[in-house]
Amino acid sequence: MTSFATCTALANLLERHMPDTFPALSACVIHRGHTVWNDAHGWIEPAGQRTSVTVDSLFDLASVTKLLVETSFLVLVEAGAAALESRLVDVVPEFGRVNPREIASGQDPHTRAFVPVEPQFRGQSVDPREVTFKHLLTHSAGLPPWCSVYLLAADRPPPPPTHVLQYEEDRWRRGLNAMVNFPFAGAIGDTVRYTDIGIMLLGEAVARLHGRRLDESVNDLVLQPLGLDSFTYNPMLSGITRDRIVPTELDNHWRHRRAWGEVHDENACGLGGIAGHAGLFATAQDVARFGQAWLSGDERLAISADLRQTATSQQASGQFRLGLGWMLKAGKDSSAGDLYSASSFGHTGFTGTSLWIDPERELVSAVLTNRVYHGRADEGIHAFRRAIHDLIVESIDAR
Repeated sequence: MTSFATCTALANLLERHMPDTFPALSACVIHRGHTVWNDAHGWIEPAGQRTSVTVDSLFDLASVTKLLVETSFLVLVEAGAAALESRLVDVVPEFGRVNPREIASGQDPHTRAFVPVEPQFRGQSVDPREVTFKHLLTHSAGLPPWCSVYLLAADRPPPPPTHVLQYEEDRWRRGLNAMVNFPFAGAIGDTVRYTDIGIMLLGEAVARLHGRRLDESVNDLVLQPLGLDSFTYNPMLSGITRDRIVPTELDNHWRHRRAWGEVHDENACGLGGIAGHAGLFATAQDVARFGQAWLSGDERLAISADLRQTATSQQASGQFRLGLGWMLKAGKDSSAGDLYSASSFGHTGFTGTSLWIDPERELVSAVLTNRVYHGRADEGIHAFRRAIHDLIVESIDAR
């Protein structure tokens, strides 16, 4: 894809968005099983411009992490350890401890503001024992979109990351103890309400079903079989230096430092850096290779064709159209752009990351940025995503 990497349209697009929308980008495109573009632009420290971003730089994947955890669960389903219709309380029994559970307000994941309960649910309650793993995978469990779990896990932020600090598992345990008691935001199974809380609980279930910590489980079930070596939680604890890690936001709210070498998401960070909804770092090439494994039905993934088909076809709708964890292209304003096929599936991450797969074109694109470097306002990331995905398709179709 050399013609695309050097095309004027791409150069103009990057000039419009760098460094103001994001100071760093890495992208990898795989077409019909072959890597046709793998490139990086920008600086690790844009102010000093001392270290260039490379294709080996690690980006904070944010919610793209969910795909790896959800895939780990599907591997366990294929192995017979659980079923889609199994109840969460069968694996995490404390989730049913408070029953019935009130439907009450939740918090907006970006502003942290409390969101009032929907009028039709005022005064109602639900039975948490009815929540199944399919509900979690389709974000239809009625759980709140977000809550300040990190403030309940510890009375202070974790210290800045170094190579010698250890993972604080007690933070996760205290956070989990809070999560299993949270009120619901709506009825179980009525519609898609995108929720980090549900995937955090799914991550706990993966760990218990596999019998190892979540990061170890994801590695055993997905990363090691596929040879995806760059994926890591808590990269500095794994011996990776900051000059390979792309920084994100200057956190003046809680940590009072720039998130660099630690996960941007407060809940993931406050719970020790290992969670189901966020926490993984990786290169664009490995994110694309993960997508290719789904596209090609790589036998090392240990998920049957039938289950892959179920996971990538519509299982629920509402705020989004969802398969099992995967977002499906919907509407005229998709982050996948206008040209990806209607059958495309993928996911985005709040830090500015995305993975989109077009099965009709046999096309996989991983586009990673650190768009939160300057703050949390959109400031052009959605327009950039749409434009670069359209450019990728135009280049592929012209080959």
